[in-house]
Amino acid sequence: MFARLITDSFTRRPHRKMLTLAALSLGMAVVTASLSVALDVGDRLAAEFTSLGANLVVTPQADSLPLEIGGVDYRPVNSGAYLPESDLPKIKSVFWHNNIIAFAPILEIPIQAGVPQFSPAASIVEIEPAAGGKSLLIGSWANREVKLSDGNTFETGLNRTNPWWKIEGAWFRDDKQECVVGRQFAEKYGARVGDDLHFPPESAGNPDVLLRVTGIVWTSDAEENAVIAPLTFVQKLAKKPGLYRKLNVLALTKPEDAFARRDPKTMNTDEFERWSCSPYVSSIAYSIQQVLPGSDVRVIHRIADSEGKILTRVRSLLWLVTFAALLAAALAVGASSAASVIERRSELAIMKALGAGSAMVGFLLAAEQLLLAFVGGSLGYAIGYFLARIVGIKIFGVPPQPSILALGVVLALATFVTLLGSALPLRRATRCEPAPILRGE
Repeated sequence: MFARLITDSFTRRPHRKMLTLAALSLGMAVVTASLSVALDVGDRLAAEFTSLGANLVVTPQADSLPLEIGGVDYRPVNSGAYLPESDLPKIKSVFWHNNIIAFAPILEIPIQAGVPQFSPAASIVEIEPAAGGKSLLIGSWANREVKLSDGNTFETGLNRTNPWWKIEGAWFRDDKQECVVGRQFAEKYGARVGDDLHFPPESAGNPDVLLRVTGIVWTSDAEENAVIAPLTFVQKLAKKPGLYRKLNVLALTKPEDAFARRDPKTMNTDEFERWSCSPYVSSIAYSIQQVLPGSDVRVIHRIADSEGKILTRVRSLLWLVTFAALLAAALAVGASSAASVIERRSELAIMKALGAGSAMVGFLLAAEQLLLAFVGGSLGYAIGYFLARIVGIKIFGVPPQPSILALGVVLALATFVTLLGSALPLRRATRCEPAPILRGE
């Protein structure tokens, strides 16, 4: 009997129910799209921010220890201010090793470049190390396979830590006497792909060293006026075998919040465990510092802060849209419920006159609204997920994955919005007196 009453209500007044259903479906569609994007936007933005390059830099701890006497900085510049290249595979042994996308050691020496009147036949630019040189010779990895402790190999280098660099030609091979030059350096000295750069011999009596230019790189940074060569070559030239000066690390991280910025020394055991088990850039930096003795790991804040600010603003906008959609749906359901109760005053009065109590009337009307909430929430989730796919593909190139959690949240919100919007009309319906209504008053 109860089911028949609900069915009759839907069949005798389909237009009113369809309006309520449409309002709920559209509201829940917007909520679903916003929730799907909000749940996925953190990982997507983190992946997009990896295109900006390294977000961590590792330097010798000796460079970071303040040692000032009488206003004079006595921190070592050369002696002891290097790190061993042999420790680099340890980076892939930290807790968040899967989040370490790439790393590249750097060794820089100032150089003086020039075009001699009588240069060697195979070279056009002559280069030699000089303390006051205006250009740089940067040693690093272009595309290096690093052997890990578990027997696997990990491919890394500048082409991964600096994906936004543009190169004309190709990267040098790490085991060959090749190099790439910055755009400004190439323009200044007329270097082109295929030319040779002339370096002084390692010792008297040895032949000159030639590096073949394989590419010209655009970086919009100091590398524009530099020569980038294999790390082993620069180590040999600087007489620093197996050492590097700086390490750039690109890690996939979670945007930092207030908790992430806390000093781990002030945390208790539970807080520290929660902090270290979250892929914050600061916690990854801490774990890297633990496996690289004598190192200091710093966060490149211009990247980390930008990521956090953008994510906060995007999520705030999505939550605002979600709230507006819920409010609009609640108002639409309330207006429709009020009109429905007014239309059914005579029906409700007859039910009460025949012995139905206020609880029975309220339960009947609430059941109708809950059925609308379930159908409207399900339709809204399907429409919203379709919208979320469009947004995800347009912005990130990848659609968000369907989530059972999101479906449950949407159905719960649809139920809440429906009951909230129809609360006042249902309350009036349960308190109506049948006699005045049946007399037409």
